[in-house]
Amino acid sequence: MATDATTKFKNLDFLPDSHTDELTPSTHDGLHFWQFMISGSIAGCIEHMAMFPVDTVKTHMQAIGSCPIKSVTVRQALNSILKSEGPSALYRGIGAMGLGAGPAHAVYFSVYETCKKRFSNGDPNNSLAHAGSGVCATVASDAVFTPMDMVKQRLQLSNSGYKGVWDCVKRVMNEEGFGAFYASYRTTVLMNAPFTAVHFATYEAAKKGLVEVSPESADDERWVVHATAGAGAGALAAAVTTPLDVVKTQLQCQGVCGCDRFKSGSIGDVIKTILKKDGYKGLMRGWIPRMLFHAPAAAICWSTYEAGKSFFQDFNQQKDAGTVT
Repeated sequence: MATDATTKFKNLDFLPDSHTDELTPSTHDGLHFWQFMISGSIAGCIEHMAMFPVDTVKTHMQAIGSCPIKSVTVRQALNSILKSEGPSALYRGIGAMGLGAGPAHAVYFSVYETCKKRFSNGDPNNSLAHAGSGVCATVASDAVFTPMDMVKQRLQLSNSGYKGVWDCVKRVMNEEGFGAFYASYRTTVLMNAPFTAVHFATYEAAKKGLVEVSPESADDERWVVHATAGAGAGALAAAVTTPLDVVKTQLQCQGVCGCDRFKSGSIGDVIKTILKKDGYKGLMRGWIPRMLFHAPAAAICWSTYEAGKSFFQDFNQQKDAGTVT
């Protein structure tokens, strides 16, 4: 019975054994490319919208300089935001997040699934394939998300002077040029490449391990497995890559409400400035809200994404069955 449950769960999350022979060359995991995009887009939007206030606190903690909020603890940063501008300040910039998260996650998960199929060679437990697929996914999705992420982070800062998303876009384009939207792209990729490598490899391994611990209940509790594996993977990856996230925030927020502006825009230049001002602890600024963001965010994202995949798998199977009859 345990073996049957494990096989059933595997069919939902990895390459479905019972349906493999019926798949066309354009499908993987029983899904078409556009179905991965829709599942990923929905998951990304829900994840980022739900966790946006935590992301705002993190951005304030990382944007050192003469900005009004210089707190180094989560409680102090949160209290400062609420006292100075009220609860609505926690959601400033959420429009930019909405515009960027959907398309970026559609690219993110569709590229990941495509690469995983090619790199794994039929082995669902290939950690290197999962890590490599994650790196490819982040390079592609960051190219889509970075401009709106920059707008979002500038809007999150107090007294940024921007009236909204489009005002920020127009002013940045006129005052700083198109390149400003991608000022942090190199740092973002350097941060997200190891982040996603750790994240995807840990998620797939944790998911497999959790199924093996309780195979008899794997099918009934698969959303718990996805959420738990996602949370652990997100927290670990977030902690490891916090220093580069601090550098990214500095580059995206430079010159806004008194934050430092860097001449070269190089990672080394930013790190030297951080070390000079705040020491090595400055590179870990915001690590607590970053973990508090990524653990539940990954749990929400993975469980939503896998639920979307399951929906489309059932839809495709019913459609195929209806076509046969």
